[in-house]
This record gives sequence, structure tokens and C-alpha cells, in this order.
Amino acid sequence: MLEVTKTPRTDGLVAVSVAVPADRVHEVERAIIEAAEPNIPADEVLKDSTPGTILRGARGLADLTQAQLAEKIGVHKSNVSEMERDKRPIGKEMARRLGEALGMSYKVFL
Repeated sequence: MLEVTKTPRTDGLVAVSVAVPADRVHEVERAIIEAAEPNIPADEVLKDSTPGTILRGARGLADLTQAQLAEKIGVHKSNVSEMERDKRPIGKEMARRLGEALGMSYKVFL
């Protein structure tokens, strides 16, 4: 079971102590190191990203054609094409269907 202890310091930092199962130490260590690295917000790197470009990329990562994705979400493939070109808006319900079909959070499409 994960146990976290936080101790405030006088310099504005917080010391964090974590007790984890021995077989998970390396995973937790890697996560802490990655979290401590400087990050660049996605909107700075992907300034021109739109719901359509995100959908196109997610579909590519899932190795699906537009027709295959359309079948999974129950629409015509032209609808997928129009969403990818930002000609058709992606509403909340459609985002949920896309997220489920592509195995990711629906929020990325909104």
C-alpha cells in the first residue's frame, strides 16, 4: 500500500517520503524523476492543434483507418473525415464514443 508523508520546510519546499512495495520501487523512482524534469505545456509545442488534428493523430496511433473508426463509433466514414478536417464539430457524446473506441480520455477531443 502506498504511504505518503509530507513535511513542510522553511524554504517553501516540501519534503515527501513514500513507502511503496519493494517490487514497485523502480517504477515510483522513475515517475518522480520524470515529474521533476522541466515540462513544456502541450499548447506551446502544438500551437496549431485542433480537435481534428488530435483525432487524426489518435486514430493513427491506434492504427485504424477512417472507415474502421467510423464502424467502431457507429457513424459514416465521411463524418470521421469531416471531424478530422474540423468541418464537423466534436460534441461531448461523440468525444465519449471516440475516447472509448481509441482507448483514451474523451476530454482530449473537446
